[in-house]
Parts: sequence; C-alpha cells; structure tokens
Amino acid sequence: MSGPNGDPHVLGGGSGDDGGDSFEEEEYAAINSMLDQINSCLDHLEEKNDHLHICLKELLESNRQTRLEFQQQSKQLNTGADVQGSQPPA
Repeated sequence: MSGPNGDPHVLGGGSGDDGGDSFEEEEYAAINSMLDQINSCLDHLEEKNDHLHICLKELLESNRQTRLEFQQQSKQLNTGADVQGSQPPA
C-alpha cells in the first residue's frame, strides 16, 4: 500500500525501534512461506505435465501403429480383390 504521496506505507513505525525489524522479519517469513507453497505447486504441475507428455507420446505412437496396421490390411484386401477380379469366371 502507499501513503498519500505515493510513498510506500510502512507499518511498525520505522522510527528505529525493534518493532519495525520484527515486523519485517515476520513479513519476510510469510513471503518465504508463500513462495515455498507456490514452488511446491509449480513442481506438482511440472510432474503432471511430464506425465501427460509421456501419455500423449504413447498415445501418438499407438495411433501410428494402428494406422499402419489398418493401411496394411487395406492393401491386402485391395490386392486380394484385384487378384479375384482378374481371374476369368469359372
């Protein structure tokens, strides 16, 4: 927060007594705690992201394999139909 002139509003007096130093230490401790929590959340998100990335790569590879198998089956069916169509009727 800022004072009426735009200067930062300092709680705890700031008149050189130990009350200001104690408040700053508590404030820094609270900020450090919040940063630790944020860091923990970011680490968790990074782990989830890595897991999703691995899952998506596996899915992509599975889809590629399925597509190749489908294409091979399709070629075999077309080749079989071509062979049957080129033989004279019995």
